[in-house]
Order: sequence, then structure tokens, then C-alpha cells
Amino acid sequence: MKIRILWMYHDLMDLYGDKGNIQVLKTRCEKRGIECEIKTVSLGERADCQEYDLFFLGGGADLEQTIIYEDLLKRKDSILEAKASGTAFLLICGGYQLFGQYYLDQDGKKIDGLGIYDYFTESTDRDHRCIGNIAVEAELDGRRFKAVGFENHGGQTKNVGSPFAKVLKGHGNTYKGMYEGYADAQVIGTYMHGPLLPKNPMIADIVITRALKRHYGEVTLEALDDTLENRAREVMLKRLGVQ
Repeated sequence: MKIRILWMYHDLMDLYGDKGNIQVLKTRCEKRGIECEIKTVSLGERADCQEYDLFFLGGGADLEQTIIYEDLLKRKDSILEAKASGTAFLLICGGYQLFGQYYLDQDGKKIDGLGIYDYFTESTDRDHRCIGNIAVEAELDGRRFKAVGFENHGGQTKNVGSPFAKVLKGHGNTYKGMYEGYADAQVIGTYMHGPLLPKNPMIADIVITRALKRHYGEVTLEALDDTLENRAREVMLKRLGVQ
């Protein structure tokens, strides 16, 4: 088996070590004998998104989002073709925001999003930044679990019809909000950095399974020894007072 990953704007959208998510996916595939091919694409570089099983876009500050958004918008048709072909998506922070309608920064500058989803993000209140460790409870693909991460965003994402998770500790999509991120059968969008996957191997395996489904149908992954990863998550859950 083989997975092809398209890593968009690897040189610009890599806030808080998002490259760690790619490393986790690669390592967990290799341990199972699954070939993992990673293609990095930046501004102006050609990529046919539907040729890939997983589309990954990490986080970035306002400056980086301003730099990439016009290039990203030019790829909308290719991205929609990828969705239609069954490609899985993992979107972190700025990447998550840019799949919505728009992003309004603290200076009132509006950045158009891809408009694939109905949510939008506004960052107009400097006194209500969502920052700190976060714990959530999610249910994806028939699995319910707790996950941890780190959030740091001024943007308040609203009108999210299908959240990724319920917030147990932290903020989420909005300041002191109840829900975090966006998720459906193909897409996981989240503000959880840290990076997300090292402490949450169950999410990594869901992403891998979704990517494999495109060519291989329903796949049951070989279990790995996640003792260290689970300990790291449990330590953070305990620190946040979440049982």
C-alpha cells in the first residue's frame, strides 16, 4: 500500500512545528510497511491536487496567510476535484481558516478564503486572543476520544456547522467557546498546534485510514505501541484537570 501526501506551502505555513504532523504520518506509515510519498509545493509551483491521497496545509500568522491566499485561490478548482475524488484533508489553524469564506484581520483587512465551507473568521478584538493548552473530546469515524494541543489565534471562527470536537479546557473556535475546529468524512480542520499528531496518535491513524480509503477501501491498520504518545497526552490532560 502507498499514500501520497501533498504538503502545501511547507516553507511558509509551518507555525509551531507543523512539520511534526508530517513526520508522524510518515513514521506511522513506515512502521506498518505502508509507502509514504511526500510532495512539497509552494508559491507558483504546479500541483494537481487530485493526484494525492492527503492534502496537508499547516498554520501561519496573518503575514503568511496574506502571502499565500491568492496562490491558494488559484488552486480552488484543483482542490474541489481532489475532494470529489476522495482525497483526505488535514488543515491546521491558518489552513483551516482559509477553507472558509474569509478572514478579517485586526487591521480590518479582508482575505478571501476558498469559500468551500460556510464558516468565516474575524480577528477584530485584541483583548480576546485564544491562547494556551487545550483539551477536547472528539468523535470521528466511530471513535470517541480525548485529544490535546496548543492554540494561539486571534481569529474567531464562526458559523461552523460541523465542529471537530467539544472543548473540555481552553477556547476553540471562539474565545471561551464550546466547540473546536471543523470536521466531516474527509476533512479535519483545527486550531490545535503543538503539533497536533505526536500526542494524538488516534487522530494520525484516522487521517492515514482516510487517505488509504481512496484507493484501498476500508482498511484496518496494524496496532502500534503508543505508550509514550499516550503518556504525553495523559500528562497534559491531568495538568488541565481533565479526566
